[in-house]
Amino acid sequence: YNSSANRGACKQNCRHAYTVTNDEGIELEIDNEYIMSPKDLCTIDFLDRILYTGVKVLKLEGRGRSPEYVKTVTRCYKEAALAVADGSYTLERVAAWKNDLEKVYNRGFWDGYYLGRKLGEWSPVHGSAATKEKTFAGTVLHYYPKAKVAHIRIKAGQVSVGDTILIIGKKTGVAEHLITSLWVEDLPAEFGKKGQECTIPIDEPVHEGDKVYIWGDRS
Repeated sequence: YNSSANRGACKQNCRHAYTVTNDEGIELEIDNEYIMSPKDLCTIDFLDRILYTGVKVLKLEGRGRSPEYVKTVTRCYKEAALAVADGSYTLERVAAWKNDLEKVYNRGFWDGYYLGRKLGEWSPVHGSAATKEKTFAGTVLHYYPKAKVAHIRIKAGQVSVGDTILIIGKKTGVAEHLITSLWVEDLPAEFGKKGQECTIPIDEPVHEGDKVYIWGDRS
C-alpha cells in the first residue's frame, strides 16, 4: 500500500471499517480505528513463569515508539528479569513496573494466550492509554559537567520547581529529572517562563541541542 505501519499508517484488517450483522439480520456499521485493534501484550506480571521455562532472550516490541517509551519498557523488563534471577521478584515490584509501563504509550494491556486459551482482548481507546504525556518546554544550551548544571532556554510555557522533565537527544537518550531548584539570571527562582534562560542542577550529563519536555499527568 506504499505506507508504513511503523509510522501510524497501518492498512491491516483491524484498521478497516466493518458492518456487523447479528443472527436476526440486524446490521450495525462500525467505522473507527480501534474496534479490532488488540490491547498490548504485557507479560511482566508473570515474567517469572516465562523465564522458568528456560527462555534466554526476550523481544520487546517498540518500532516507531518514542525515546521515553523505549527507555521505560526496557528498564522495567530488565529489572524484572534480574529480579527473577536474584529472588527479589515480588507482587509489589510488579505493581510498580506495571504502573511505570502505563505511563508511556499503550492501548491497554492483556496477557495474550500465555495463561490459557481465551478470546483476544480489544483496545477500548483510540490511540494511547498512557497516563503520562510530555509537553515541549525548551532546549539545552550547555551542560557544565563539573558543576553538574544544565543551561536551558525556555521556548514554551514555563518550567517550575517540582516539575519532572525529560531531556531527550541522540547522545543523551532520555534523562528524567525532578527539578528541586532552578536559577533565572543567576538568581534562585520558583519558575522560568517562555523566552527566559535558566540553569538547573542535574547529575546526568545532557548535551547542547537536547530537547526539554515537561513530563506530566495526561489530561
